[in-house]
Parts: sequence; C-alpha cells; structure tokens
Amino acid sequence: MNLAATTSCPTKSPVRSSVASAFHPLFAPRSPQTPSLPDARHRSDRFRCGGREIKFLAVVAFAVASSLLSGTLQAAAPNPEKLNLWTKQAPVGDGTFEAVDTPITVHLPDPAKANGAAVVLCAGGGYGGLVIDAEGHNVAKWLNEHGIAGIVLQYRLPKGRFAIPLLDTQRALRTVRANAKNWNINPDRVGIMGFSAGGHLAATAGTLFDGGDPKAADPVDRLSCRPDFVILVYPVITMGDKQVYGGETGTKQNLMGRNPKPELIERFSAEKQVTDKTPPMFLTHSVRDTCVSVENSRIMVQALKAKNVPVEFMELTQVPQFAVRGKKLFSDGLRPCVGGVSVGLRVWAL
Repeated sequence: MNLAATTSCPTKSPVRSSVASAFHPLFAPRSPQTPSLPDARHRSDRFRCGGREIKFLAVVAFAVASSLLSGTLQAAAPNPEKLNLWTKQAPVGDGTFEAVDTPITVHLPDPAKANGAAVVLCAGGGYGGLVIDAEGHNVAKWLNEHGIAGIVLQYRLPKGRFAIPLLDTQRALRTVRANAKNWNINPDRVGIMGFSAGGHLAATAGTLFDGGDPKAADPVDRLSCRPDFVILVYPVITMGDKQVYGGETGTKQNLMGRNPKPELIERFSAEKQVTDKTPPMFLTHSVRDTCVSVENSRIMVQALKAKNVPVEFMELTQVPQFAVRGKKLFSDGLRPCVGGVSVGLRVWAL
C-alpha cells in the first residue's frame, strides 16, 4: 500500500507541542508533564486550503487521545442540557416514523473559555450498544476544559435499519447550528468525532450530507448537516472488503442486516463516498488494533488524498501496557480486550 512518506516520532513527540503552538491560544498546552502518546508514524497531507483546519483537528484529536491515555479528563460543567432531536416522531428512512426519542446531551464550556467550536460525539459499540461515557461524556468534559462544546449523541441502534443512525447524526448537526446563538457556537465550526462504529457513523456523516431544504416546514431541516471537520478514532470505514474488515461482521450486520444488497454496501462504505466536497479529516489508529483493522483508516486516507481533501493520519505503532485499574479492561465496552491491552486509544478501566 503506497501511502505518503513516513516519519518516525519519538516517544516524547514534538508533534503535540508544535501543533498546539501553531493553533495557540485556541489550545494551550496542558503542561510539560502531560504524558505523550505512544510512538506513531505521523502521515500528513496539509493543503493550502486546509492547513489551519487540519492543525485544528490534530490538536483536538491528539489532546483528547493524550487525556484518555493519561487519565487527565476534567470534570464537566454542571447540569449539561439534554434535549430530544425528534420529539417522538423519529424517521426510520422509509417514509415511516417511530415514537421514540433520540437525546443529545449538550456540554457547554465556561463562557469565558468558549471559542465557538463544537463537536458532535458518536460513541462506538458495534451498532449494537453505545460506549456513551468513555467515548462520549468523558470526551465532552475534556473539550469543555479547552473551550469547545461537546454534544453527545445517543443515536438509535439500527437493528438492520441502516438509515436510522445517519438520520440521527444529521439531525444533531442541524440542531447544533439551529441553537448556535443560544449555545455561543459558531455555526461554521461544527464538527463531528467518532470512535470505532461511531467512527463509521462520523465518516458517513462526513461523506453523505446535504445543505438543508430551504422549503422545509421545520426550520432545523433548512440547515446544512455537513460537518465542518471530522475526527475519526480507530474507525470502521468499509463495509465491503472482507480482508480490510478483518472478518468481524457484527457491526456490518447490526447496521444493514444479514444479506445487504451490493448497492447498500457501496453506499455505507465511507471510502467509496468521498468527493472534493468532503470536509477535512483527522484519523488515528493503532496497527495493533485487533478489533478494527488499521487498514480501515489507511483506505480512507487514500480516498481523501485522491480527492485532494485535507487529511492527517496518526498511525500508532507502539502501545504501552496499562495496569488494570478496577475490575476489568475492555476494548470497546462489549468485548474483552485481547491480550490485556492491545489497542492504543480504546482502553479504559471499569
């Protein structure tokens, strides 16, 4: 696989400080004592039109990952707002509706720290569950400490109804823009971040979007659902390549059912849907990930490069062994982590 030239980053990587400094004061370094990430191969593709955006993504993802690894996530602002996206009239995608609620939890930063950026957070769980704390609320807490609004989306689990998670995600992005003034958010700085299957959902939201319907009766539906940036952490990307997918079919089956049609597989393989309108992306993935193959991120990077979409990829090559704190360590909240800890950014203690 012919990707961009690789440069090695030492354990005490200069990447965090240099990237953070480039975007300072939006993200000030936490402290010289903050532990660095494991060794990584840092593949960058910065385009003139997207350099600032990519630096923004790199700082967000790098710092969130650092905090997850070092256990330095901060306490959330008190009483985050919770609201429902659909008010018991949630579309299924076939013209019908179901009487359920899809909640989002809005973690807003201190107004004195707020910088106008917002990130919709999509937790993983194989489309069969949601790791809503470790990959949702905990990340939102850290984002708040750095002036960024974190909107945790509790998307509906599809059970083979493939349109449902994407409809919820698109609605969440529109809702953030609809409330931008009240939440002190810049509607042009609304991004999305996803982990594992939530990474697939975020990648899909970044490739299948629209500018809104100006004639819609609901003012929320008049707004764009295109994220301004996308951050993908150990994401599932493709639904079609068994070698890339690694034989793990649970996520695919949960999303599309047992025997999806070829055109459906094509549509929900994010690397197949990249265009020159796709927003800038930052991806990070461990080569030792035994749950979701790193090849997913690699093929997405290739697809983005082919369309000249700004992209940066941090491929982790060495993962430290973590001491077990509490009862167990899990890789994604559903399956025990193979060999103690094998995945750099997906580990947390229960």
